[in-house]
Amino acid sequence: MAAKRSRLDRFISSKLRVKRGDVRLMLARGIVTVDGITARDIHQQVNEFSTVVCDNTVLQENTARYLMLYKPAGVVSATKDLEHPTVMDLLGGESSSGLHIAGRLDLHSTGLLLLTNNGEWSSALSLPQNNVEKIYRVEVAKPITDDYVTAFAAGMYFAYEDITTRPVTLRIVSEYVAELRLVEGRYHQIKRMFGRFRNPVVSLHRVSIGPVCLDENLQPGESRELTDKEIHLTSF
Repeated sequence: MAAKRSRLDRFISSKLRVKRGDVRLMLARGIVTVDGITARDIHQQVNEFSTVVCDNTVLQENTARYLMLYKPAGVVSATKDLEHPTVMDLLGGESSSGLHIAGRLDLHSTGLLLLTNNGEWSSALSLPQNNVEKIYRVEVAKPITDDYVTAFAAGMYFAYEDITTRPVTLRIVSEYVAELRLVEGRYHQIKRMFGRFRNPVVSLHRVSIGPVCLDENLQPGESRELTDKEIHLTSF
């Protein structure tokens, strides 16, 4: 969901239903501002979060929103579901309006979810070339050995998609618990990788996405807005 961008003259022409030639005159007169700065260039790009004012009339004033949420088990990473409560249900009503999920977790997984109304930002988080690292804490049913470390680091071939996963860093925390660091998110990737060892995943908890870590003060089901620093660190 990329943020919608438009050339300034086209945007104003559409909003005010005037000819683009009239927009040029408005810019020449200095009566148009974008994000508080006088605009002069018809080619200037504006997006859905640009504040555009023409002759003291606000044409657009939207606010980008960025939230983190502690997803509990049994909650679906979706906007609607007929069987289970959703992440949007946790936020409730107006709090979830216009938001979408940037990087889902499956029904039984827990931990950090990011939500936003800025499609450009969420798309950047998932682009392979941006190498956004996610950290997970995983508990499995059988003991973890050094063989896992080697196999995960080498990547695994999945015939169904005809792909080999990118290297995953696995650190053994205890006999049944590991910390995983990876920069992609294939379908049930972690469970399928442990499945190669016939070792079922008991619990999967996401600790961080890029530089944003799950707030230790949040309880399952709770959320908060990202800080300015967190937003800046995740801007590409």
